Amino acid sequence: MITEQEFHRIAVYVKQKYGIDLSGKQILVNGRMENYLLRNGYSGYDDYMTKVENNPKGEEARNLINVLTTNHTYFMREFEHLDYMKKVILPQIKVKEASARDVRIWSAASSTGEEPYTIAMVLRDYFGPEPNRWDTRVLATDISTKVLEKAQRGKYLKEQIEPLPESWKKRYFKKVNDLEYQVTKELRGEVIFRQFNLMNKFPFHKKFHVVFMRNVMIYFDEATKRQLLSRVYDFLEPGGYLFVGTTEAVDRKGLKFQYVEPSIYRK
Repeated sequence: MITEQEFHRIAVYVKQKYGIDLSGKQILVNGRMENYLLRNGYSGYDDYMTKVENNPKGEEARNLINVLTTNHTYFMREFEHLDYMKKVILPQIKVKEASARDVRIWSAASSTGEEPYTIAMVLRDYFGPEPNRWDTRVLATDISTKVLEKAQRGKYLKEQIEPLPESWKKRYFKKVNDLEYQVTKELRGEVIFRQFNLMNKFPFHKKFHVVFMRNVMIYFDEATKRQLLSRVYDFLEPGGYLFVGTTEAVDRKGLKFQYVEPSIYRK
């Protein structure tokens, strides 16, 4: 069982590096880490953390985040956001960007790819048979390299794609075998996957029209959330939109976001 001291060492490291608040999650950390340490031949938590701290950009530091973070997601999750985007936001962008024909959307916690691929399908449907005339590629980032590898492969079980409309299944997926389907090469080309830590300086050259930051801020304390949201605000186009999870809320004290409706905010 993890000791207070061992837990504190992990919690401090993870907070400093990734902004993730593990307060009160000692049992959860123990449950997720114990088997990993045993399987990989570590004598204990301190042995493991010494390796992580000595090489913060190394494989074990990446594995720490892969093991600790949950990546529960699915196709069509909180689809009311995508419906709102299709009906309200995309018509606005189509007018605003008529000459540049550039749509910039960021899925900031893309996990295993269901969210950014669903966004890409909505964009393809909206911009019709000539999507190449518009740059509709979606930027999809996550802190976990493990989930990004899965997302880039774009392979999903038959039951995972079940919630999608039949027309999307036919158009955007190829049957691999009786159990698995894969996102078409064409649609995979519409999503740019990158590993990114939300605590790092934002490296983007252009501002976004829409940012999806859903079900990720549960990991952060209030101060970290405010700092992150302030940076997101700065990287949104004037009038740009932020979507958070339907169970999350943005404390607008000290932030400039305008409330649109539950879980939807605007610059």
